[in-house]
Amino acid sequence: MGWHRELLIGFDLETTGTDPHTARIVTAAVIEVRDGQPLGRREWLADPGVEIPADAVAVHGISNERAAAEGLPADRVADAVADVLAGYWKAGVPVVAYNASFDLTLLSAELRRHGLPSLRDRLGGLDPAPVVDPYTIDRRADRYRRGKRTLEAVCTEYGIALDSAHDACADALAAARLAGAIADRHPKIAALGPAELHRRQIEWYAEWAADFQAFLRRKGDPAAVVDGIWPVRELTDERV
Repeated sequence: MGWHRELLIGFDLETTGTDPHTARIVTAAVIEVRDGQPLGRREWLADPGVEIPADAVAVHGISNERAAAEGLPADRVADAVADVLAGYWKAGVPVVAYNASFDLTLLSAELRRHGLPSLRDRLGGLDPAPVVDPYTIDRRADRYRRGKRTLEAVCTEYGIALDSAHDACADALAAARLAGAIADRHPKIAALGPAELHRRQIEWYAEWAADFQAFLRRKGDPAAVVDGIWPVRELTDERV
């Protein structure tokens, strides 16, 4: 039947910013999906402990006042989300996140910031896996397609409804459905097992990053650096 028809765990964060090393969690969602149908979900609202910039509020709609009044402490949210994801990975269930290196790096940075066990600690020293990243897979499977690769744009390409973009639960569900749609269109992706697909994505992301870095340097930015680590980038205490 293929991994994309089995249980998948959609995961998404909405945050205070775009740098995963320094941004904070505002909302989080984990949703169980089988063959495109949602089975259950968990959602969190955090008080990030810092001001949510106006441009971030404009994206996800969570005001500073609401986060402070209704949100759980940031450390509790990060700890709970990490525990839930680790439980699925221990059971061998793939976690689907669109642009996974952002969400999983940000979650890892939050865990370190609050002195909590890392994802690897929770997995007995193993790396978080398997991860399915429709962004990385689509960019490899249809590399010459023109146009944007935002979640909204790629959902449109594959006919996936996304009614409330930048709502964590809606984005998590869309990511899981998108993974299935990509596998349906590209049988070679569907034929890979979750462990092999995870390994391939590490390679694909590194190759894309090297190519993009070379492109930026040719275009006049000789110091450009594009991080090629997927799905969790290296953390430094200085940046976190």
